[in-house]
Amino acid sequence: MISIFRKEFRSFFSNATGYIVIGIFLLLTGLFLWVIPGQYNIIDAGYANVDGLFYLAPWLFLFLCPAVTMRLFAEEKQTGTWELLVTKPLSRLQLVLGKYFAGWVLVALALLPTLIYYFSVSYLAEPVGNVDSGAFWGSFIGLFFLAGVYVAIGTFSSSLSNNQIISFVVALVLSFFFYYGFDLLASFFTSGQAIQYLESIGINSHYKSMSRGVIDSRDVIYFVSVSVIFILATVKKIKN
Repeated sequence: MISIFRKEFRSFFSNATGYIVIGIFLLLTGLFLWVIPGQYNIIDAGYANVDGLFYLAPWLFLFLCPAVTMRLFAEEKQTGTWELLVTKPLSRLQLVLGKYFAGWVLVALALLPTLIYYFSVSYLAEPVGNVDSGAFWGSFIGLFFLAGVYVAIGTFSSSLSNNQIISFVVALVLSFFFYYGFDLLASFFTSGQAIQYLESIGINSHYKSMSRGVIDSRDVIYFVSVSVIFILATVKKIKN
């Protein structure tokens, strides 16, 4: 598994893919938070918080994570290296996990530089350090779990086709549905119990729960469970 992880991680930076993905994510978040006027702009808000990052990131991840994962299996099949890969002394689960963790770490690397926004806002606050640290770190940890789910969905999507564009689109649609689709379905119901149940199936409610600064074990279990389901689905798909 480690060898697959290293191979995939190196391949992200052996060409422009890794740099472009990280660069675009940081450029967009930086522009929205500091340059472009609007509801996400920290300076326009007039008070010290980085909430805009946590509103933006899940939507940017919808494109970032599929862009990272679309090549994981699709490229292997497209270039004809898949047959060679499956002859390695690795179980299918180890193969999938190696690729999955490589994708997740790359997204985490794109997220880590955003810590500078927290320290910048903390320094600019009056008095210095007057920011809601609990909400920030809860949201930040939530983004790592969210990225884990998106990457698991993207890994599964990449196993479905040898076309990277198709893999990207499938991952984008599935990620959007799991993030916001259940909230949309809930809006058609009037029963509070039905609404609560549908929203609890989706990612958004669990991410918002973490954003309050409280790491609830139910939210952690949800993120881990969804990731595991898609990882196992990928293992089953590549065995066929």
